[in-house]
Amino acid sequence: MSPRCRSALLGARDTIPMLVGALPFGIIFGTLAVSSGLSASATLAMSALVFAGSAQFIAVGLIASGASLLVILLTTLIVNLRHLLYSASLLPYVRHLPQRWRVPLAFWLTDESYAVAHRYYLDPGAAPELKHWYFLGSCIAMYSNWFACTLVGVLLGSSLPGMADWGLDFAMVATFIGIVVPLLRTRPMLVAALVAAVVALVAHDLPYQLGLMLSSLAGVVAGILAQRLAAWRTPEVINDAP
Repeated sequence: MSPRCRSALLGARDTIPMLVGALPFGIIFGTLAVSSGLSASATLAMSALVFAGSAQFIAVGLIASGASLLVILLTTLIVNLRHLLYSASLLPYVRHLPQRWRVPLAFWLTDESYAVAHRYYLDPGAAPELKHWYFLGSCIAMYSNWFACTLVGVLLGSSLPGMADWGLDFAMVATFIGIVVPLLRTRPMLVAALVAAVVALVAHDLPYQLGLMLSSLAGVVAGILAQRLAAWRTPEVINDAP
């Protein structure tokens, strides 16, 4: 097996905890979309062409409520603005790649693949020329899993219409917490996470998932301020040696 394939398989393997967490989430989306009036083909097309879990859930709810196309587009855009932060974070590692790599990686970028790939990019022991293959393996694993789970949800939608109320989607949250928490290694990171968590709780009831955007922005601002404050408090070391 070539090093590229091994690296891709390693990315897929390291994404398995996220796949387990996303499994009930994807199935619930399939059942919810069908019960909300979407056809099976439209539901599968959304997972294949949109591939954004939270945005898909919101879009299905807005479609069921009869919202206009403009409202649906703007709401899902706001929810997915966090991907700008992901892209900015990964840009130093992928800017050298040709467009045939950057375009599919950008499309497949999700919260889960970002968490897995970003941690790998920070690993100094990994071969730099193979890291984008690791990223690709993680993305393909997540994409295949999401589409397959949506298909299962569509098939189960008629027989288990109340499945969306079982609360199984918490597995996704718990899995993602387990991946992200070990990455909080510095004080600015901790500050950003705590501020984002508090704002998310306070703004939880805002419509169109605006609380998610506010918590993300508040976390970023808090992290930047904490980092600048730490740099300001650190005295400069002057080397007086001849």
